[in-house]
Amino acid sequence: MRDPAIDICVIGAGGIVNDAHLPAYRIAGFNVKGIVDRDNRRARALAEKFAIPEVYDSLGAMVAGQDGNVIYDCALPASEIVEVLRQLPDEATVLIQKPLGESIEEARIIQETVHSKKMLAGVNFQLRFAPFVLEAKKMIRGGQLGTLTDIEVYVNVHTPWNLWSFLFEKPRMEINYHSVHYIDLIRSFLGNPSRVYARTFKHPDSLQLASVKSTIIMDYDDYIRAAIHTNHHHHFGYHHQGAYIKIEGTKGAIKMSMGVLIDYPNGIPDTFDYITIVPGAAPEWKSKPIEGSWFPHAFIGTMEQMILAKKGIIEQPENSIDDAVDTMRCVEAAYISSGQGGVSLSSIA
Repeated sequence: MRDPAIDICVIGAGGIVNDAHLPAYRIAGFNVKGIVDRDNRRARALAEKFAIPEVYDSLGAMVAGQDGNVIYDCALPASEIVEVLRQLPDEATVLIQKPLGESIEEARIIQETVHSKKMLAGVNFQLRFAPFVLEAKKMIRGGQLGTLTDIEVYVNVHTPWNLWSFLFEKPRMEINYHSVHYIDLIRSFLGNPSRVYARTFKHPDSLQLASVKSTIIMDYDDYIRAAIHTNHHHHFGYHHQGAYIKIEGTKGAIKMSMGVLIDYPNGIPDTFDYITIVPGAAPEWKSKPIEGSWFPHAFIGTMEQMILAKKGIIEQPENSIDDAVDTMRCVEAAYISSGQGGVSLSSIA
């Protein structure tokens, strides 16, 4: 979807930009015009690697060099987003890195800043645009699964958290920085839940981290189970590691593996298996090859939404900031639920 009339300027030159943003934009043919980072050497290294023509010495210099046909890709920690937004022009188009703040209060401040400056803003909740997720949604729209009854996300892996040293200082970790993807994913299928139940957990070998495991239930009604189970401390080899999304309906089911999470950052190939019930025929699972994966291909979708909205082809990006605030509301509900705890057995006579 190359469109030379729309330029992308990247703010930040960290690992996620190197590993996902810029590879995705290169695959899609998006026009990355410039990059800036407080570490100019890091920005120059990425500019050379990805043939980015401009490296700016400051955010002010970047802004001064643009016309209105630019999208600012803010790949920054949540704590830095508001200050950067304040330095961007009113009515700018901005893609903001997830999560949308560390709490619902911070998410609201970012949202209010965007609205006061009349910006067109989206958030990089990209799992909903992964190729295997898009294929699942296509099948669901086509009626192949019937009425949805169950969505389960299961992650049992060993995540090398040392790759992101800043996480060791966060009072909220696993849900904010990982399970938030699955909360947003389930919302993209089912909308907002009526309630959220959750418990997030530490591990005795990783006491520096606020949490490394979570169980979350998103409550829709008596007929739909939506559950997230994550364990990032399965340090017993690869034999029983696993990461999948399973969707069931009245007429069929889909199971998609997320290979990128296995032996991270090396990963293994994804799989996409499905079954549809045919009256009179024996049930048979089938496999479908899916081109592309979560990293980096899903990052095409979040930026593509911004391009389409900026060009007026769609009214709002699917990943709009207002939609992202609802994801953060669910995150906040999960933390509140985890803090309040369950029903004490001692209260039951």
